Amino acid sequence: MLRFAQFGAGRIGAIHAANLAARSDAQLRYVVDVNAAAATALAARHGAKVVSVETALGDSQVDAVIIASSTDTHATLAIAAARAGKAIFCEKPIDLSLKRVDACLAAVRQAGVPMLVGFNRRFDPSFRALHARIARGEIGRVEQVIITSRDPGLPPIAYLKVSGGQFRDMTIHDFDMARWLLGEEPVELFAYGSCLVDPAVAKVGDTDSAMIVLKTASGRLCHINNSRRASYGYDQRLEVHGSKGRLIAGNRTDTTVELANDASVSSDKPLLFFLERYAEAYRLELAAFVEAVIKRQPMPVGGEDGRQAIVLAEAAVKSLRTGRPVKLAPPRR
Repeated sequence: MLRFAQFGAGRIGAIHAANLAARSDAQLRYVVDVNAAAATALAARHGAKVVSVETALGDSQVDAVIIASSTDTHATLAIAAARAGKAIFCEKPIDLSLKRVDACLAAVRQAGVPMLVGFNRRFDPSFRALHARIARGEIGRVEQVIITSRDPGLPPIAYLKVSGGQFRDMTIHDFDMARWLLGEEPVELFAYGSCLVDPAVAKVGDTDSAMIVLKTASGRLCHINNSRRASYGYDQRLEVHGSKGRLIAGNRTDTTVELANDASVSSDKPLLFFLERYAEAYRLELAAFVEAVIKRQPMPVGGEDGRQAIVLAEAAVKSLRTGRPVKLAPPRR
């Protein structure tokens, strides 16, 4: 039985807490949040207690933490959890600053605690199946990866002001997927970004539409396209082209029912948002973390994966600013 303290009682925190409650090998012991009402409601729902950061980390019976609070608290809480000897499940990104990410990972290494970074899309059943079939050689040598990720609508401008920008907040998932699917580290990146959804986005120094191309040393290519607006729902698709064929993972819908008549062929729109689209991925992600901690196995998505996503995000920001491709250093080993 793993006993958890959770930091964050918002919408992601609610997902993780419910997934914990559904397990027989894990227990939510504490909830910590600056919003006392949200913390109290979530704790009451799952039989936990609302406490301070110090109380949660000071309890020797707490084995692990889930960090699902605001992004600016992730690194600080992860460092404190590492020093307290707790296993760490940290939502992405670890921090918006690479310097802070490195400080956090140094503390985790020094403490010798396991850490998983919440790139939940790796755990989506369709995406995992696609990745497994690449590994089995079904399409031969990977040559091109195409990642489409479009939100159904623009977040509040107040959120965008503190999000770190589209590349660090939204595209960061796609950077991780690119590394995972290419099977090689990118060595060069070029990014375009525009404000096509709302001019207010430009006023806070951000973009709402982006296209990024990545290249590996052997010449494998990845194209990522992002938009903060998709009128038809949450658009999440992958295509991987190889020397012997291609693999595609499409959108998920409420049903697979399709109508065909003399006017058209139609089906359900994609699921509305990430909470529905990736519900199963969140459950499997937590299951992988719990299993890895209990069995003392390596984490399937670790701190260095989190670091490399930020490296790519910072390179995209630089490319957008300079209008030039950016050379990428090899990852740390």
